[in-house]
Amino acid sequence: MSDILWQPDTQRIAGSRMDAFRRDINQRHSLKLDGYPALHQWSIDQRPAFWQAIVDFFDIRFHTQPDAILREGAEMPSAEWFPGATLNFAEHLLRRRDDAVAVIAVAENGQREQLTWAELAEQVAGFQASLRAAGVGRGDRVAACMPNTWQTLVAMLATTSLGAIWSCSSPDFGTHGVIDRFGQIEPKVLLTCAGYQYAGKTLDQTAKLNEILAQLPSLQQLIIVPYARPQARIEDYQTHADVCLWEDFYQPGGEPVFTPVPFNHPLYVLYSSGTTGVPKCIVHSTGGVLLQHVKEHGLHCDLGPGDRLFYYTTCGWMMWNWLVSALAVGSAVVLYDGSPFHPDHQRLLDLIDDERISVFGTSPKFLATLESSGAKPRESHDLSSLKTLLCTGSALSPQSYDFVYRDFKTEVCLASMSGGTDIVSCFVNGNPLSAVRRGEIMGKSLGMAVEVWNDAGQPVIGEKGELVCTRHFPAMPIGLWNDPDGSKLHQSYFSQFPGVWAQGDYAEQLSDGAMMIHGRSDAVLNPGGVRIGTAEIYRQVEKISEVLDSVAIGQQWQEDVRVVLFVRLRDGVELDEGLEQRIREVIRANTTPRHVPARIVAVTDIPRTISGKVVELAVRDVVHGRPVKNTDALANPEALEQFRDRRELAMTEVIQH
Repeated sequence: MSDILWQPDTQRIAGSRMDAFRRDINQRHSLKLDGYPALHQWSIDQRPAFWQAIVDFFDIRFHTQPDAILREGAEMPSAEWFPGATLNFAEHLLRRRDDAVAVIAVAENGQREQLTWAELAEQVAGFQASLRAAGVGRGDRVAACMPNTWQTLVAMLATTSLGAIWSCSSPDFGTHGVIDRFGQIEPKVLLTCAGYQYAGKTLDQTAKLNEILAQLPSLQQLIIVPYARPQARIEDYQTHADVCLWEDFYQPGGEPVFTPVPFNHPLYVLYSSGTTGVPKCIVHSTGGVLLQHVKEHGLHCDLGPGDRLFYYTTCGWMMWNWLVSALAVGSAVVLYDGSPFHPDHQRLLDLIDDERISVFGTSPKFLATLESSGAKPRESHDLSSLKTLLCTGSALSPQSYDFVYRDFKTEVCLASMSGGTDIVSCFVNGNPLSAVRRGEIMGKSLGMAVEVWNDAGQPVIGEKGELVCTRHFPAMPIGLWNDPDGSKLHQSYFSQFPGVWAQGDYAEQLSDGAMMIHGRSDAVLNPGGVRIGTAEIYRQVEKISEVLDSVAIGQQWQEDVRVVLFVRLRDGVELDEGLEQRIREVIRANTTPRHVPARIVAVTDIPRTISGKVVELAVRDVVHGRPVKNTDALANPEALEQFRDRRELAMTEVIQH
């Protein structure tokens, strides 16, 4: 059991929505659930009662009442949640109509715009009317290639208010990255920006957009937001579709109307990272996303009216979809577009104070970069508004936990989370009733029957294995696009353990109920047949101040696998024998001899996806001379070249275990 770094006081617990929910359950069901573990166990044992309690607690409004809460077959996937019910997603995000601020959009260059709840509804009403006039209705796809700004949010709400399906990527995706995604779902409408800014540069999208438009024959309406290219004209775009500039497409005003759709009606199409082939198109349901998100925002993050949520994300990552759902619990959202480090490392810290952000979400990479820059936010910033710090995208190292409580803020709940685009939500995350322990995720999400299984399909505690979910949950995707018999869905999630969802994460449940993620299962290393999660190695390498970033892979070697570690070093640092030895000693001292890399190789950059995740599989393919199928999913595809034909990797094993 790790050191406790923070725990909520009795006042914070008593004032939390999670505790109010617990007390409500006790009263309704004559129970004595006395803490988070008991509440979680009840939420698994009594899933219909639990999800009905979520509906009641958050006042989910059905246009048509359900015939039941849950009908399910013998094994997953065979569930029907709230059959017969109809509802509208956007209606729940637009329930407030007052003059408080609902949306704050800040650009990298300092431009700031805001909308009140009343103004947001007026914008959605106008855009909705024009979408309807363009022929958009239930089941039609509206796609967007947009920066993270208020226009994107208005368009999503207008789309889903009509029962149409929303799908989004961001401008930093390459041409084929966009075509590979939107080409599969055949959108009727495309919303896009003419140009965008990143790290002080303005990037013109016109040429790329014309290449994309040539591959979207289904398109009937193109809407251009000039954004960072104010001189944009409709004549710049070559398409058979109607073309309008944003300001000409609609007139804000009036009241939005909401089309009721079945609980499992498609809401979003999200995409897998696509680093090993064409991305999977994952279809998420209206009711499933709504219930899962109000649970996570309202209970796990303790968000409500008066709070402001920020998450650093692009519109091409599931965290954008997750972020904007906070409107459904009455919280304002802060949107940021641009580099998190422009003009300097203080950029997002300034944002916390400037916008009075109460829940701030980021990535382990951001925290590690902040620490390596020497930042001490608690000395340089006020941070009095901040109550919770969220983190996801990869495993959060124990060193980053130390950094947060030493240099960021002592009185903050650090909630590491893990889930995926596959469920557009979390399997494991934080909660306001539990303690934060060094290097650990607090526990399992309510209503999620999460376990860790060994290869024999047996649940294990204190051992590493596959993260699984053994019972149905509403946020399970309703399918993959163009998968009429469900075979692709089954292969993706239910083939490893029939009837049980396998997430593809290598994980560990600790004896105190906390969780750890050790990396992706498909990136697990197998030297000598022993399974090693890459995150186990990264946690140690992050202790070496000279190393800025790293990626570990298994290289086929002499009828076995050897561990190879690539490191990106600080400017002016060389990978000499002394540094190599120190890296190996730290890894060996804190893990096992099997974790120690046979080769350590210096590189100038580590390839990552556009959402910031290290791509071990792509590096492994390059090292083995195999083609990487889809470099458009990468933020820096040029980085892959330095892993090809490395002389160091043709040399004999040097480390004796």
